[in-house]
Amino acid sequence: MKQTTRFRRLIEGPEILVAMGGYDALSASLIERAGGEVVYMSGSSVSTAVHGRPDVGLTTMTEMVDRAREMVSAVDVPVFCDADTGYGNPINVVRTVEAFERAGVAGIHIEDQTFPKRCGHFDEKGVVPTAEMVQKIRAATDARADDDFTIIARTDARAVTSLDDAIDRCFDYVDAGADVIFFEAPRSEAELRRVATALGDEAPLLANMTEGGETPLFTAEQFAGFGFDVVLYPATGFKAAAKALDEVYAEIAETGTQAGVMDDLLTWEERNELTGLAEITDLERRYTSE
Repeated sequence: MKQTTRFRRLIEGPEILVAMGGYDALSASLIERAGGEVVYMSGSSVSTAVHGRPDVGLTTMTEMVDRAREMVSAVDVPVFCDADTGYGNPINVVRTVEAFERAGVAGIHIEDQTFPKRCGHFDEKGVVPTAEMVQKIRAATDARADDDFTIIARTDARAVTSLDDAIDRCFDYVDAGADVIFFEAPRSEAELRRVATALGDEAPLLANMTEGGETPLFTAEQFAGFGFDVVLYPATGFKAAAKALDEVYAEIAETGTQAGVMDDLLTWEERNELTGLAEITDLERRYTSE
């Protein structure tokens, strides 16, 4: 089965789809190892990992596609990706869809922010007119070679205009061809339920579970009860990794040894197992034996 088809079936399945975010091949592998049925490539995490800077539109389309290709190659589950605003006008969106599709991803989301975009839970965002986003969605759906390649429309209008405007936009986005609605930053259970009541019959709904953001923390089961189909944990893994690195490096800098953090590290054997050293060794023996 194509990964695009597999991704669609997971979205449309009876259980809510839990999507954990990664930012490189290793994190993608760990998501799959943990039982993740899909891998999400987080734009925020990639931006911070590549540039060491916040998610404010610094990462280019080619940087994101290159990283996506690496993650796709590392796992056997579908990968879907953050494609920011589509990196420009509808013509740029065409190129963006073509590039991500060639990289092997199962779908992307594009958002209705102005450029330069910002993390959906940052302040001082702007959104483009609804008609402009509609044209981008039309361009995206026209550009895909595989009809199962999923186009996810994200609206950030809740934080910029109003809840009502954000909901109204989503009807237009579905009419333009969006396969899934990503409604960013509802602020309460009541708002989540209202979104699901208004839009749940229009398209599958994706909720974003960002720690410290505008949306309170709920479980996947609770999101399912609200009427959502996908729940995204975009940067939890990256933040855990960054915190671990910060603590380990500080320990070494202070003490001159890693002895105090050995229990927090993979063992030599665990690292080799995680990275598939045995398989590489077997290949070396196969092609170097007489």
